[in-house]
Amino acid sequence: MTTYFIDGQFLSKEDVNISIDDRGYYFGDGVYEVIKVYNGSLFTAAEHIARLFQSAQKIKMTIPYSEQQLIDVAKELVKANEISTGHIYLQVTRGAAPRVHQFPDFSVPVVVTGYGLVNPRPTTNLEKGVAAKLVEDVRWLRCDIKSLNLLGNVLAKQEAYEEGCAEAIFVRDGIITEGSSSNLFGMKDGIVYTHPATNLILNGITRQVVLQLCEENGIPVVEKPFTPQEAFEMDELIITSTTAEVTPVIQLDDKEIGTGMPGPITKKLQAAFALRIPAFVTGN
Repeated sequence: MTTYFIDGQFLSKEDVNISIDDRGYYFGDGVYEVIKVYNGSLFTAAEHIARLFQSAQKIKMTIPYSEQQLIDVAKELVKANEISTGHIYLQVTRGAAPRVHQFPDFSVPVVVTGYGLVNPRPTTNLEKGVAAKLVEDVRWLRCDIKSLNLLGNVLAKQEAYEEGCAEAIFVRDGIITEGSSSNLFGMKDGIVYTHPATNLILNGITRQVVLQLCEENGIPVVEKPFTPQEAFEMDELIITSTTAEVTPVIQLDDKEIGTGMPGPITKKLQAAFALRIPAFVTGN
């Protein structure tokens, strides 16, 4: 039986009751995080929870818990759901109130929910790579906020899925920004390129880990936008996210990337990432 968290209580799914007037339902007025679990321990939990609070602050919403309290909630969800490998989902909405666009009175309590799911590592994608599709980026201009407003991402992912691709890669004004649920990196002549952390992308936690790994392994990084044409000419492409980890992109639209196989920098980063996992989970 799956255990859920809602406003201080751990409940079965049957006992969870969320109002139809919740602003997350009406407006997508909320934020969320997904935290990976390896070997029964949270991975980069502090970084995810810190970003949750940053996202909430950016939409002028106060979370009625401390960062450590939410980390403890996530740990309890791991334990209660007996998750070895999987993820924890945490969501915060502005609460239940009559449907008007402006914020409700501060007396309306914010709603915090969470659950855990078993979710194995994507080993086949990691080893063989995936195909991706370029899609116009029509999202709003605050992609740095991990909000519940994901319809643009959903439509892009569906378009990619319908063409047999694992991910949609957004293009805005002739520049690649990120994936529909990931960040994108390109490798050319030994240098790693990725879009800088501006309002046009979500600064992914796995993105940050990969940048750290590049620094630790002497791999030069240039944080600047690149075009679709430059992407086609890359020696390697990868997408990174909590669930995708470090996944090679071996085909973009109908064009093969590099040799059409995971490249040497990709493999080096994958190996470094795998070594990083126990280092992080030991402290959790």
